[in-house]
Amino acid sequence: MFLISCILNIVWLFSWHFEFLTLSALIIFLLLATLISIYLRLDIGKIRIRLREKIGFHLPFSVYLGWVTIASIANVAVTLVSVNWDGCGISAEAWAIIIISIALMITILVVVIRKDLAYGLVVIWALLGISVKQSSIQEIVVATQGSAIILAVTLAITLLLPRLKH
Repeated sequence: MFLISCILNIVWLFSWHFEFLTLSALIIFLLLATLISIYLRLDIGKIRIRLREKIGFHLPFSVYLGWVTIASIANVAVTLVSVNWDGCGISAEAWAIIIISIALMITILVVVIRKDLAYGLVVIWALLGISVKQSSIQEIVVATQGSAIILAVTLAITLLLPRLKH
């Protein structure tokens, strides 16, 4: 599966670079599915492993999956804009907030179910990056920063609170 993910990543990079956006959206979802499969096979967040294995295997795949999750959502948004999708009458800002909310819900599920700090931190980082890049659009700034705060609180409650009880 790892080799497949590497090949898909290469194909995605070229399709994205040369602006074959519909193809890149398809490829990144195949990459996302492959990474989810690897993540589940590694049983990240569900089994106790040595620190060396956690740093060498689990951490890189958590970070990679976090980035590809956000990149998949962004790739679809860019693809829809490129084909002049009208948003079904919903403004671009409203769609951005919907997409950010979906990313937030996915990340909360991963953090709560898998106790995956790295995945959550990657998404917070990505959200703050979006906030900076879209700083002229107040609704997006509020949505991304609010989501980042919600994720930070979720991470703290999920990962730190149980340790304080002991």
